[in-house]
Amino acid sequence: MGGVLCGHMGRGAEYVTGRPCCADSPTRHQEEEHAMSSTVELTKENFDQTVTDNEFVLIDFWAAWCGPCRQFAPVYEKAAEENPDLVFGKVDTEAQPELAAAFGIQSIPTLMIVRDQVAVFAQPGSLPAAALTDVIGQARKLDMDDVRKQISAQQAEGPGGA
Repeated sequence: MGGVLCGHMGRGAEYVTGRPCCADSPTRHQEEEHAMSSTVELTKENFDQTVTDNEFVLIDFWAAWCGPCRQFAPVYEKAAEENPDLVFGKVDTEAQPELAAAFGIQSIPTLMIVRDQVAVFAQPGSLPAAALTDVIGQARKLDMDDVRKQISAQQAEGPGGA
């Protein structure tokens, strides 16, 4: 996993919670199981604050018309339920085109993982549950001090390399 700093992190915004994760399938959720949704709808208004305020954020870039996105949604929601210590966000690329453009999203679904305001993983495509669990495990094991050192070294080399 490589890391890249995102220049969009750090500007203040509002954090919004309690949005249903599967707007196209609300009957999937039981009231007692979901007093608050496991996922957060991310918008240009709350994105920066969410990433700044949380050490580990997974982001699913999706759209309602996207078949693979709809297939990935229950896998993502289950992972969110199994990892309550992490923030699972969803960016509707149709409603938030500025966010999709800011991250160069060209294919959906795209999963991104941000740790300590550093994007440590980004991959288009729908992941099966086992692969998502593996990616989360790998991201949890990253030594973020080492990742930041690698980024600093890459930046010091400049755009053309060493």
